[in-house]
Amino acid sequence: MSKTILITGSTDGIGKLAAIQLAKEGHDIYLHGRNSEKLASVISETKTLSKNEKVKGLVADFSDLEAVSKMAENIVNTVPKIDVLINNAGIYTSKTATNNNGLDIRIVVNYLAAYVLTNALLPLLKKSEMGRIINLSSAAQSPVSESVMMGTERQSENTTYGQSKLALTMWSFDLAAKEPDLTVIAVNPGSLLNTKMANEAYGQHWAPAEKGANLLVDLAISEMYKNDSGKYFNNDKGEDRGVFSPAHADVYDEDKIRQLIEITNKVLGNLVS
Repeated sequence: MSKTILITGSTDGIGKLAAIQLAKEGHDIYLHGRNSEKLASVISETKTLSKNEKVKGLVADFSDLEAVSKMAENIVNTVPKIDVLINNAGIYTSKTATNNNGLDIRIVVNYLAAYVLTNALLPLLKKSEMGRIINLSSAAQSPVSESVMMGTERQSENTTYGQSKLALTMWSFDLAAKEPDLTVIAVNPGSLLNTKMANEAYGQHWAPAEKGANLLVDLAISEMYKNDSGKYFNNDKGEDRGVFSPAHADVYDEDKIRQLIEITNKVLGNLVS
C-alpha cells in the first residue's frame, strides 16, 4: 500500500538515497531542502530514477524555526495525512555557529527544528493507520547543557553536535511514551558514512552512504518494526545489519527528560515572546 512519506534534509546524503528507494516502491514522497534550485533538481532526478511522478518538495531553512513553523503550516493545510516522518536534516560544520536568535545552529537544526515540525504534524501522523516517526540520532551523544540549549554558552562543535543528538534521542523516547498510537524510533544510521556532512566534518568515511539509506527505508516501511516504538537502533552494532541496543543512560532518566522538555519549551517560548 502506498504511503505518504516526508523526509527532511533529503537533497543529498542518506536522505536523498532513501527518498529515491522509497519513490521506486511507489510511495508519495515529500522531499525537503533549504535551497529551492537544488530541491527542484533532486525532485526531477528522483522522478526520473523512480519513474514515479508522486514526488513533491518543501523549502525551509531549518536554522530558522519560524520557517520550520511556516513549512509545517503549509503541510497541514495541503496534505491529508502523513504515514512516515523521517527527521533526517542535520548539520555538523557551519560557516555561522549560531542562528539569528543566537542559538547554536546544531541545536536548532538537529533537534529544535525536528521538535517543532513533528509536534505540528502530529495530527496528520495520527490520521495514518500506522503513523511512524524516525529520528536520526548518532553515535556521538553528549549530556545536554541548559546554557548551551539557551544559547548563553558556546562549546565545541563536537560537544554541541553530541548534545543535539542526545536531546533528539531523549525526546524520541518521551514522544513514544506520550503517543502510544505512533511508532517512534531513534536511530544511529551508522558512523562516518560516505556523506557530505561526514566528509566535511572529518575528511573521511568508513562505510557507504547506502548502509544508512537502506536502514531508513526498512525502518520507514517494514512491518518488522511496527512494535518497536521507544527504542534506539544502532547501525554500528551487529554483523550483517544493525540492532536495537541500549541508548545513552540519560535517555532512561525521567527527571533529565522532563528537564529537557522544560528547557526546550522555554527556548521556543522565548522566540515568540
